[in-house]
Amino acid sequence: MNKNFIFLDETESTNNYANQLLLTKAAAEGTVVMTHFQTKGKGQQGNSWESEPGKNLLASFILQPKFLKATHQFYLSKAVSLALTDLLTEENIEVSIKWPNDIYADNRKIAGILIENSIIGSNLNSVVVGIGLNLNQSVFISGAPNPVSLTQLTGKNYSVEIVAEKLWEKLEIRYNELQSNNLNAIDNAYLNRLFRYQDWAFYAKQGEFFEARITEIGQFGQLILEQKDGTKTEHLFKEVEFVI
Repeated sequence: MNKNFIFLDETESTNNYANQLLLTKAAAEGTVVMTHFQTKGKGQQGNSWESEPGKNLLASFILQPKFLKATHQFYLSKAVSLALTDLLTEENIEVSIKWPNDIYADNRKIAGILIENSIIGSNLNSVVVGIGLNLNQSVFISGAPNPVSLTQLTGKNYSVEIVAEKLWEKLEIRYNELQSNNLNAIDNAYLNRLFRYQDWAFYAKQGEFFEARITEIGQFGQLILEQKDGTKTEHLFKEVEFVI
C-alpha cells in the first residue's frame, strides 16, 4: 500500500470524504483521510461519534481488497480490530474486541470502527475503514454510556499524527496477513482478544434478559451464544445487546 495522509481541519465525515475520493478515482490504496473535527461523524447504524476538536484520532483508511470474497468481508473487520488492539497493547493497555468491532478497555469503549464496502461481482472492490480512537479527551458529555480515552488510562498526552502513523503500520501488517490468506491466524487472534469470550454473562434481546456465553463467531460474522441448557443461537449485529 502507498502511505498518503490527507489532513483536513474540519469535514462532515472522513468516511464521506474518502468515499468521494473513490468516486473521482483520486485515491490510491493506503490513503488516509484525517480531520481535527467531524461535523457529522458517523458510528454504526447511523449513530454519532462524540469527539472534542483536535483531541482524538478521526481517520478513514482507503483499501482495495479485491482479493477478498464478499462472503469473507467480516475478516476485514477482524483485521482492522486486531490492528487497533495491536497498537493499544503497546501502551500496556489491556484491551479486547467487543463484537463485532468496538475496542474496549475493561468495560469501557476506547475506539469504534465503521466499515463501508463496495462490491463488484463476488469480491470486494473498495473499502473505507473509519476509525475513531479516543486519545486526549478527558471529559465526555454525550449520552454514550461508557467512553474512555487513552490519556485517562495512562496520564499521557498523545500526538494524533504519530498515533495515526503507527496505526497505519499495524493495519498494513494485518492486511498483509489477510492478503496472504492466513485466515486461521486472524480467527485465532480475534477469538483470543474477544470481549467475554467463553465467559458467562447477561445479554438482552427484545427486552428479555438471558445468560449465555460466546462460543464462536460464524462465517459471516454472526455472534454465536450458548445458554446454560446447551441451546445455541446465532445473532446478527444489533439483534442482541451486551448487558454491561
